[in-house]
Amino acid sequence: MIDLLRRLMAPEPARLPEPDAELALATLLVRVAKTDGLYSAEEVERIDRVLAHRHGLDPFAAAKLRSEAEELEREAPDTVRFTRALKDAVALEDRTELMTALWSVALADGMREAHEDRLMRLVANLLGLTDVESALARQKAERE
Repeated sequence: MIDLLRRLMAPEPARLPEPDAELALATLLVRVAKTDGLYSAEEVERIDRVLAHRHGLDPFAAAKLRSEAEELEREAPDTVRFTRALKDAVALEDRTELMTALWSVALADGMREAHEDRLMRLVANLLGLTDVESALARQKAERE
């Protein structure tokens, strides 16, 4: 985990290997969930489901990855580096799915706050996605 933080803090971070990209995504999901000051059971459950689905993990492995991400999120200085690392690690066509996953966590507690909207706009921009692509991802998350 310390190695991942060190790599993300480098002036020119290298492309993340898959396990680190998974942890970076999990950390970003946790950060999105905590943005509104609450970290609800619904958000935790949604994060676990997203991680299990995206990475083919069983429930225990998904919960373990989330737990590691919670630790890393507490130590991580900013959202920008994680998002940039994910942009480099994930192909453009898959980033919309990432955005859908992030929106599903942001919406899991049933509330939509201005803090979350600002963070989601920033994340979409850093992932190289347009506002329209983010809105479509949000609509898809709402339907699911």
